[in-house]
Amino acid sequence: MKLSLKPVKDISLKDPLSIKSMVNEMINCGGFVARHFAEGVNILTSMIQDRFCVKFLSFPAAIVATGVRGVLKEIVKRKMVDIIITTSGSLDHDLARSWGDYYEGSWDLDDTKLFRKGFHRLGNILIPRDNYGLLLEKKLQPFFEELYNKGIKEISSIELCELLGSYVNNDSSILYWAYKNQIPIIIPGLMDGAVGSQIWLFTQKRDLRINILKDEQKLADIIFSAKKSGALIIGGGISKHHTLWWNQFKGGLDYVVEITTAVEYDGSLSGARVKEAVSWGKVKPKANRVTIYGDATVLLPFMIAAIIC
Repeated sequence: MKLSLKPVKDISLKDPLSIKSMVNEMINCGGFVARHFAEGVNILTSMIQDRFCVKFLSFPAAIVATGVRGVLKEIVKRKMVDIIITTSGSLDHDLARSWGDYYEGSWDLDDTKLFRKGFHRLGNILIPRDNYGLLLEKKLQPFFEELYNKGIKEISSIELCELLGSYVNNDSSILYWAYKNQIPIIIPGLMDGAVGSQIWLFTQKRDLRINILKDEQKLADIIFSAKKSGALIIGGGISKHHTLWWNQFKGGLDYVVEITTAVEYDGSLSGARVKEAVSWGKVKPKANRVTIYGDATVLLPFMIAAIIC
């Protein structure tokens, strides 16, 4: 084994200190997550600037309940990605927060008392019951009825998200900016959330069908025509797997930046490092890739700020 030895340098806190200059300091410090964080910024920058690269963004719902929703919105607004794969809960939180407020809470609150007072707790975020399921029912049942009356009786998740983006018409919304910039959003597990439940509820009186194969055909069209592909993968679950799964059909991703808090010792997909995906052909052996261990609500805002500021 040949070693390419590079001295570890101390981080220099120069004045004034910008986010970009701090990233440059961290890339040379040779220390733990700091270096991986800085590598992630550099890989993302290269991926975004590569005009031959189809750029995927995958993320779970929970972070949409936090202020990081604004960072995700900015990524979409600035057209930094070409396609989004996420979960049904992302629709729930994006729509609910477009029409109502969530509130700061604490991990240590009494959940029984919160339930009695009409609040859901998501980590240290408080979600009023009236601003979630009930609000979505009030807004979405007329929306589905309007679609049905226009003759729309079958729809894919991409088409649904585009129509929801137009319907919500709120510039704080991820859905709105995806609609404005014609960035498809795919929800492989559409029924696993409040929006999915509202679709089911509507089908109790109308024959509305979800065509998930139409979403898969769109993915196939994108993948089989892509010269290169890259992904910013936040967290795990179905959104991560669907992103990796489809990219095996073009020989694997060329760029990957993964942000995760999951561990790999239990064999889970969520915990699997990007390097494991190489063995499946989902990531190219020579891909520009990094796994960053840490909380995306901390890391992602700094990473995107370092790129755009």
